[in-house]
Amino acid sequence: MSVEKGVRAQMSKGVRAGFPVVDIRVILVGGKTHSVDSSDAAFQAAGALALREAAAAGSIQLLEPISAVTVLVADEHVGGVMSDLSSRRGRVTGTTSVGGERTEISAEVPEQELLRYAIVLRGLTAGSGQFRREYLRHEPLPPGIAVASAKA
Repeated sequence: MSVEKGVRAQMSKGVRAGFPVVDIRVILVGGKTHSVDSSDAAFQAAGALALREAAAAGSIQLLEPISAVTVLVADEHVGGVMSDLSSRRGRVTGTTSVGGERTEISAEVPEQELLRYAIVLRGLTAGSGQFRREYLRHEPLPPGIAVASAKA
């Protein structure tokens, strides 16, 4: 039980870049107690150390949240908005004409890239664009961005 506490505590702290660890399975294959140096704290420390060592030897994948984004813009701004979404590592998944010379653009965009998006969209559409977003899933960070995140 103490080893599990140590592993769980280390999982919540993270082993790389300070992010919590998810989707792992830990199996304790052996261990002994000793009357002199065995304690709850020692077993917790051993569990935490074992997780850090396993992470260093294994492959860690940083994940980032992805949002489903729907942008409503005048037809004249569709190209600029789609280009901007692509520059934000977004994937445009479709466009739908909604009448009244307006188009709805659907995309999947990393949450990190949507910071201050309302301000950018206002500038791209002369204040007429609207958007909404909803959490979709987590995906692996691209390697170049993952390295920068790990160093931060």
